[in-house]
Amino acid sequence: MKVARRAVRVLIVGLVASLGSLAMAATVRVSTQAELDAAIHAAGPGDTIVMSAGDWKDTAILLEAEGEPDRPITLRAETPGKTVLCGRSKLRIAGGYLQVEGLMFTRGGLPGEDPIAFRKDSSKLSHHCRLTECAVVDYDAPGSDKDCKWVSVYGTHNRVDHCYFAGKTSGGTLLVIWVGPEPNEHRIDHNHFGPRPPLGRNGGETIRVGTSDVSMSVSRTVVEGNLFERCNGETEIISSKSCENVYRYNTFVECEGALTLRHGNRCLVEGNWFLGKGKKNTGGVRVIGEDHRVVNNYFCGLTGRSGRSAVSLMNGLPNSELSGYFQVKRAVVAFNSIIDCDTPITLGLKTGSDPAKDLPPMDCTIANNLIRGTRAPLVTVQTAPTGTVWHGNLVSGGDTGLGDEPGLQSVDLRLREAPDGLWRPAPDSPVCSAAIGGFPFVTEDIDGQPRGTTYDVGCDQLATGPVTRHPLTPAQVGPSWRPQ
Repeated sequence: MKVARRAVRVLIVGLVASLGSLAMAATVRVSTQAELDAAIHAAGPGDTIVMSAGDWKDTAILLEAEGEPDRPITLRAETPGKTVLCGRSKLRIAGGYLQVEGLMFTRGGLPGEDPIAFRKDSSKLSHHCRLTECAVVDYDAPGSDKDCKWVSVYGTHNRVDHCYFAGKTSGGTLLVIWVGPEPNEHRIDHNHFGPRPPLGRNGGETIRVGTSDVSMSVSRTVVEGNLFERCNGETEIISSKSCENVYRYNTFVECEGALTLRHGNRCLVEGNWFLGKGKKNTGGVRVIGEDHRVVNNYFCGLTGRSGRSAVSLMNGLPNSELSGYFQVKRAVVAFNSIIDCDTPITLGLKTGSDPAKDLPPMDCTIANNLIRGTRAPLVTVQTAPTGTVWHGNLVSGGDTGLGDEPGLQSVDLRLREAPDGLWRPAPDSPVCSAAIGGFPFVTEDIDGQPRGTTYDVGCDQLATGPVTRHPLTPAQVGPSWRPQ
């Protein structure tokens, strides 16, 4: 009985302490740099700092503090989108469990310096921090050609979500994940990456995860549920340069480039929509390295060729340096729908002028893909791969380019345009229950519907369950305050 009473007293004391600490959480409104600095210096777990509406010119924000898992320290706009960071303003997030909401960066820029970084310096990084409901638009210093990243994410377990980015004309990747000695496990989700004009040289990626020198390190960053719209900075829309990253459920609209697995191994590209709409140089997925999976994706109306094909597998270089090209090994390209693309699949894409130095893709599996082409060949082979397994692929619209390969069967696919504008199999399509082989990691289709016991060919399973995923529109991503 005494033990029970003691336990009750401990519980009551804990609850009182918890309620007391919650009651002490403060909300502080600031309208000057000095007030902001003082509020950050005094902030504790659960506190909120509210920045007044209006222009904050040349404001340097250093949110250096420590919140707690259920009680982050929050810095937010008084009215989302109306607290405007302009001139030479910048934001540094340094510490743990910090959250920044509703800020707008525009009418300014920092030549050669990142406007937003998840660190104070190399010794003070961020962990479990979040940038949400913010926007960076046209934030480049006039006349500056210096390289800068708009968002640099350091540390681990950070998140960038429901933000809008558009109009970057300066050199440098828009958003970079800097990979360290331990897995990052960052999440980049539900953002709207708006138009970026061609840069005319390397360094115009929208997202880069890692760098070549650390590309064999594990990042485990997840990039999901984002809309990429006319992101034309360079040939790599996303450049993956680390291991075990996941790119899923994103929508790419009229983007002149490809999601590129440039360095690193064991990445997953799943359930994305690549909608070229016939625009020049629009592409899909380019694969380099080992043990990647490209599954359940929808490619339609892409006009790119070579490295901007719907799916391309590169050649590698013998004894490649980290900055070179590693041989493609054991890639799985399965259950994709490739519809009305100029170059559906390219294999053995050459890396240089000397073919003797090229190592073709090896031991790859290309299975259960649906391909409706607009021109022959449906498969372009620059260098013949070795050990490729073809099975269950159903095609129409042109010569396969592979002769009598039994794993590519020409049929009347019987596709129909659905109300959502996507080409889907009719109920009597030969893709139904036609998949071959076991793929236990493919349990759903691109719509989020379960595959069931017999799988259909392509990304769309004929099913009656609820559709939980679909191509994204601007109204479904980015800041809730931004007008559509």
